[in-house]
Amino acid sequence: MKSLGSIRRSFAPWTDPTAKPFIAFENVTKRFGDFTAVDNLSLNVYEREFFALLGASGCGKSTLLRMLAGFEEPSAGRILLDGQDLAGIPPYRRPVNMMFQSYALFPHMTVEKNIAYGLKQDGMAKADIEKRVAEMLKLVKLEQFAKRKPHQLSGGQRQRVALARSVAKRPKVLLLDEPLGALDKKLREETQFELMDLQQQLGLTFMVVTHDQEEAMTMADRIAIMDKGEVMQVATPAEVYEAPASRFVADFVGSVNIFEGRIAGRDEGRIEIATADGVTIRADDANAAGEGTVWYAVRPEKIRISSKKPENPALNAIEGEVWDIGYLGDMTVYNVKLAGGQIVRSSELNRHRTSEDPLTWNDRAWLTFPADAGVVLTR
Repeated sequence: MKSLGSIRRSFAPWTDPTAKPFIAFENVTKRFGDFTAVDNLSLNVYEREFFALLGASGCGKSTLLRMLAGFEEPSAGRILLDGQDLAGIPPYRRPVNMMFQSYALFPHMTVEKNIAYGLKQDGMAKADIEKRVAEMLKLVKLEQFAKRKPHQLSGGQRQRVALARSVAKRPKVLLLDEPLGALDKKLREETQFELMDLQQQLGLTFMVVTHDQEEAMTMADRIAIMDKGEVMQVATPAEVYEAPASRFVADFVGSVNIFEGRIAGRDEGRIEIATADGVTIRADDANAAGEGTVWYAVRPEKIRISSKKPENPALNAIEGEVWDIGYLGDMTVYNVKLAGGQIVRSSELNRHRTSEDPLTWNDRAWLTFPADAGVVLTR
């Protein structure tokens, strides 16, 4: 499946079997007493990739990042960076830098001194430090704020100072742990694109930890979905959304309707799924397993809603009752209750100021979607 949405989706070294991973986690396990935070995990990240670890709190994503940074050591397995085993190498000797959600700026230092701090610690010459700091200030568009202290800046400006300080030492890899969590929604959306542009300019490998699905989908070349210390799927944003590997991934990323049933028939590359509620769904998946329970996952925006029964016999058509309506400005979300009790969600873009087919609570409605609208899952 061709990926969508980013400024650089032609970049796809993971599709080349001869490409060498820049970062490799090989059968990595991390235990804290009796608790296993990361469980026998293997994962490859490529040079210049913008890679996201996405998952709920406690899934192990931050622990994975901290092991790469050197703040934690694996209980088993090994981590390679550019072919070098990182075992025993302290954090300050690793060619990585980590940017934390709190930014951790020195409050008594100016912006330029915050950026220069790590360079001074490395013993860089004063003239070179001044040149590098000027480059970083220009990069993050903060030249006029060089003499200010962190408390005199906005949240977005402090975030950019922390970013400039993180990349000033020119690490091979920049690690970002919930980097936009402290920003408001509008600023967070703007900063996502700034980070993408910055990563392009610097040519660095970015590895970001987030629980924000929209953030990961917007910025990353690939996303690793994590749960209980394991990777559930690694794929591009479009693949994760449109072709989830399991019910967990389908349910975790975005909103989804999942119908449970068994395959009742096959015809010309399509299958029929009979659900326990008496609904029959036609799906384009001739290779789906023929025995046992299967699940059909379809996104709300793929389902059309109407007060009229559809005339096209090729469409899946399910009748129900409008149970809830949510008006979100750009779209309207309908929750429709089927005869068997399942709630199915449909979302419609509000392309016009008024609706040609207005629906309200308790109305009878028809939900329609083509056979290729969803994906058949076997686990």
